[in-house]
Amino acid sequence: MTHILKSLFAFFLSFITVAAYAQRQEAGDYEYDKEVLFGINKNTNGGLIGGFSLKLGYRMDEDKFQFFGLDLANVKHPKEVRYQSILGNSYIFGKSNYLYSVRPYYGRELIVFKKAPQQGVQVSLLGAVGPSLGIIAPYYIEYAISRVETVRMQYDPEVNQSRFNILGPGRVFEGLGQSEIAFGLNAKAAVNFEFGVFKSNVTAVELGYQFEGFNREIVLMPTTDNRQLFQSVYFTFFYGFRK
Repeated sequence: MTHILKSLFAFFLSFITVAAYAQRQEAGDYEYDKEVLFGINKNTNGGLIGGFSLKLGYRMDEDKFQFFGLDLANVKHPKEVRYQSILGNSYIFGKSNYLYSVRPYYGRELIVFKKAPQQGVQVSLLGAVGPSLGIIAPYYIEYAISRVETVRMQYDPEVNQSRFNILGPGRVFEGLGQSEIAFGLNAKAAVNFEFGVFKSNVTAVELGYQFEGFNREIVLMPTTDNRQLFQSVYFTFFYGFRK
């Protein structure tokens, strides 16, 4: 998946040159002052859906915007592998904690190529920084301690040594009340491509690089290397409104 996202990143960067030639003569009356965007994220540290985004943008001048945003993401360890239990349930062997990252941020966006009303592609460059709140929630499993007795517990490599005794994951949000908190910072740089055909609606793709660091190591899988610094390539599909 990392290779695919990096290939997409290279493709969209090369697309800027083509967009420049096609769009210079196309710009028309396409002015707007505010926009509200909702996004679904895919990234190299996440699963099928890496997270969700909210973004509020405000015009500063003709080609520059400032924006406030909030990302909610589930950060995974790169060595996570899913297995099927004897009951057919899917679980991650060796995983001890989830990391849910809450990322408020502030950024600037520079429009490089404008689009004409109801046609073309608008291309912009953006960067953002902000604090991060990491919620470290225990990953629970259902474990067979005998043929007739099972227990739900946080994965412990000293106790849960055989993956064949694991019957599946715990209940949804089980153990969330025992979560710990880590504090950190996040930053990202990206290219944004807008494809919307109506002035009041926005359909866009944001492709970029995300960096995040916490004040301590986050133990997601205790039997392998863990980290406090995370980086990823990401892809976010946005839909929203502007006026």
